[in-house]
Amino acid sequence: MSNSSVIEALKQRRSIYGISKENVSSDERIQQIIEETVKYVPSSFNSQTSRVVLLLGANHDKLWDLTKETLRKVVNNEEAFKNTDQKIESFKSGYGTVLFLEDMDIVKNLQDQFALYKDNFPVWSNQTSGMIQLIVWTLLEQEGFGASLQHYNPLIDEQVQKEWNLPSSWKLIAQMPFGKPTAPAGEKEFMAIEQRVKVFK
Repeated sequence: MSNSSVIEALKQRRSIYGISKENVSSDERIQQIIEETVKYVPSSFNSQTSRVVLLLGANHDKLWDLTKETLRKVVNNEEAFKNTDQKIESFKSGYGTVLFLEDMDIVKNLQDQFALYKDNFPVWSNQTSGMIQLIVWTLLEQEGFGASLQHYNPLIDEQVQKEWNLPSSWKLIAQMPFGKPTAPAGEKEFMAIEQRVKVFK
């Protein structure tokens, strides 16, 4: 892939909230995208802390059902919950969800081994997860899916761990519902790039 192709892919990646269950790529291809991304994204000390769970079909639906029930207990205002309900249903209407997690046992072991960098390892772990999130998001978009990044953790952490029998050391970082786009992304405003990038020659 040329540099221009990479930039174009990044330009096209947007948060898409209108998604459907219609598939636009094979499950095998989705799995391949995730597995190769997880394998080849760099991590500090080659620690390979990132974990990813792909939920499809009934498992995808189950995630958003349990998320809704968890939020129902937190949002006391019935009127406010209507908006929450609509949002959760929009995620459930997609084809699948990618869960991004980090193995905190590895992070802790690194902290114990390299005390000088102790405070940095959780930061570096999140940076690795962020790289994986962006690449998976962009590649799913290239396949024809729309996706968005959600953060219902830590509210749903315990239920997710129990429902899918995940190790207790796997910390949930983000959820990415995806599906065939049914509506375009909204307009996006950009700050002047000079405010964000400085060049010194």
